[in-house]
Amino acid sequence: MDHTTIAIRKDLKEKIMEFATKKESYSNVIERLLKSAEQRLLHDVLMSKDGCVTIEEAIEEAERKWPK
Repeated sequence: MDHTTIAIRKDLKEKIMEFATKKESYSNVIERLLKSAEQRLLHDVLMSKDGCVTIEEAIEEAERKWPK
């Protein structure tokens, strides 16, 4: 796998390493942080109440649209 060098502030480097386990590489730490962020974003989307209706509201709407 190819590697690259990136320039970051020293304070940011220290913060990143606060998440590291013993002898863990920067790549592994960043990869883990990104995975965690992706999971959090997915969780937020799935748990968002935007555009949601209660079961009761959904039943009422269905009964109006498709009366028996």
